[in-house]
Amino acid sequence: MSKTVGMYGGKFYPIHMGHVFAMTMASTVVDELHVIVSYDEEYEQKVLSKDSFLPHVNHKQRLRWWKEITKDMPHVHVHAVYEENTGKIESWKEGAEGIKKAVGEPITHVFSSEHAYTEFFNVLYPDAEHVVIDANRRKYPVSATKLRKEGVYANWELLPEVVRRHYVKKVVVVGTESCGKSTLVKNLATLYNTNYVEEYGRTFYEELGGCEDITMPEDYQLIAYQHKVNENKALDGANKVLFIDTEAIVTQYYLKAYLNQKDALLTRIANQQDYDLWIFLEPDVKWVDDGTRTFGEQHVREENSEELKYMLKYLGVNYITINGNYVERMKKSIKLVDGLLT
Repeated sequence: MSKTVGMYGGKFYPIHMGHVFAMTMASTVVDELHVIVSYDEEYEQKVLSKDSFLPHVNHKQRLRWWKEITKDMPHVHVHAVYEENTGKIESWKEGAEGIKKAVGEPITHVFSSEHAYTEFFNVLYPDAEHVVIDANRRKYPVSATKLRKEGVYANWELLPEVVRRHYVKKVVVVGTESCGKSTLVKNLATLYNTNYVEEYGRTFYEELGGCEDITMPEDYQLIAYQHKVNENKALDGANKVLFIDTEAIVTQYYLKAYLNQKDALLTRIANQQDYDLWIFLEPDVKWVDDGTRTFGEQHVREENSEELKYMLKYLGVNYITINGNYVERMKKSIKLVDGLLT
């Protein structure tokens, strides 16, 4: 019996569970399946992204999504093929030649979810059978057009987990010591049924048995690095938004406050950070001595808060200040997060 080779292609702009369903079903039909990410960056940015709720996603990211989705399917191979999108059959023919070259062997089956493609595929792949999978989208009532028009948050359950990570909004809460960051982050994560990232500096020194008189300059690079690792891990399973307690600028602030030093690596990390919302907490709640804190006098807390604000502004961070009691802080934060997800 001769080998069967299938091709399932599209822009996948972005990938949704309907695509994953079609790919999975196609993989059961043939001996070898090739998933083709066709791309035309200019067309995607000027046409598909126009008036869209979603920013442009380059083809490498889409290729990476498919690689991760199919990593446990050894007979499924993923390729990116440039295909100029002119709407004319000539560009389809050129794209088909690129696809055949990427596949590297005769294509026996072509898969899609559109019966209307049969006429085109008969011309482009005359020796292949066109197999239509779930044309009525009964399994997953979704399309990439629907996602671009309505946004991903209105269709969250229709996205694969690897794609969701890309669209998770990251909210970071900053401020000086004992200003309520940890409490707010945990409460928000509970309310939005999602993940949060603890301040790793606290964990780092708790594992050492404390921080008094043993803090060293090299600690802060390790803290900033592991905090970023924890942020990346927390994206897995996050529900639309991820809440983060402190980041590299606050770590730099603590290095200066405790040891009167600065670290160039922390500054580089800070410059590469990308958060969707910065919430700055004023030190107007009661200071709590948890054994790791030093600056309890109110005037010192306020001076330190102004110093951190200066550092944030110097690095071009646009933050929103929140003050008041814990109820007021929660209400203000909810309003900001809801606006971010709307």
